[in-house]
Order: sequence, then C-alpha cells, then structure tokens
Amino acid sequence: MNRTFVASISAVAIAALLGATWYVTSGTGPDDKYADCRTGAVAGGSTLGGPFTLVDETGKTVTDKDVIDQPTLLYFGYTFCPDVCPLDNARNAETIEILENRGKIVKPVFISIDPDRDTPELLADFTDYLHPRMIGLTGTPEQVKAASQAYRTFYQKQEPEAGDEDYYLIDHSTFTYLVFPDDGFVEFFRRDLEPEQMADKVQCFLDAHG
Repeated sequence: MNRTFVASISAVAIAALLGATWYVTSGTGPDDKYADCRTGAVAGGSTLGGPFTLVDETGKTVTDKDVIDQPTLLYFGYTFCPDVCPLDNARNAETIEILENRGKIVKPVFISIDPDRDTPELLADFTDYLHPRMIGLTGTPEQVKAASQAYRTFYQKQEPEAGDEDYYLIDHSTFTYLVFPDDGFVEFFRRDLEPEQMADKVQCFLDAHG
C-alpha cells in the first residue's frame, strides 16, 4: 500500500471524525434536562440516531425498538479489530459493572461494521467474553451502513494484501453512544475516559433522566 493511498485514507477518516464530532457537539435547546451532565453542548436525540434493522447473536432480525429498551451504550466496531475494539468494549463492560454495583442498569451493545466476517456466532463469542449482558448485532452491508449513518459513524475497509483477502483491517470511529428509549441519543463518550469516569458521567444522565 503506497504512502499516497495511506495518506488519503487518513485524511478521509479525520474529516469524517471531525464532521461527526461537530455534528454531535453543536447546538442544544434551552430546556435541556441533561445540561448539567454534558461536557459540551450536545444536540438532542432528534438530531442523531434513529431507526435501524439488524440481526442479533441468535440470527433474529431486530429493530432499534427491540434493542434500545432501556438505557444503552452503543459501540460500532468489529471482532477482528486487533486492539481498539476489545479495549474500548472492555472499558464499556467495566463501566456497566460499576454502574450495576451502584444499582444502575445499562445495556451494552456492540454493532459490527464488518458484516462479511462477523457472523452472529462470532459476535456471541466476542460479547459473551466481555460481558454476559452485552449484545452483538450484525446484518447485511446495507443494514449496517444505515445504522452507521444514523449515528454518523465512520468506517472504511483497508485493502488487503494480495492472497490475504480475508485478513483486512477497518478504519472506524470509536465513540460510545448513550441512548435512552424515550429520548434517543443523549451523549457520546471518547475512548480516553477511564471506566470510573465514564460511569460517573453516565450516572449523571441516568439520574437526570429519572
């Protein structure tokens, strides 16, 4: 892979991530009940997130209504990710445990951006290892793309080496989204937060939600 191509991928990724960050950090209403919980001005649920149809770990087709039936942390990634996805989702799982010990229940959800390789069975193994309540979702490429677009996430498959078509990486954004069944998207979290810090932030939203 030549340097020009790598630079092009990096530029696209950075532009997409900056665009997503601007989109979710611009504008909020004066009656925002979560204002005290936000680290920045974040747009309300009507501006990010939305309906999706995917396939769960059992092979059953589900919608966002089925999945987001309680406070939920959403993360978009893939099981073949060598480091970022396992670390981020382990952080999310630890956050969930901290909250559960405080009497707060939040559902962890992992949405695959690699439908060609991430079967329901692979997702079940991945999520079961991280947390017993974590749910993995996949789908057709079109379904995955629609879910990703709803949350303004970025992903782009890297070109594999010749002869290694099954061994490729995917560039992708690494936000974790907090979503409520009634209010929709309320906040995103970057990957530099420690579990205790993230749990404190999520709890603020849970308490404000009532």
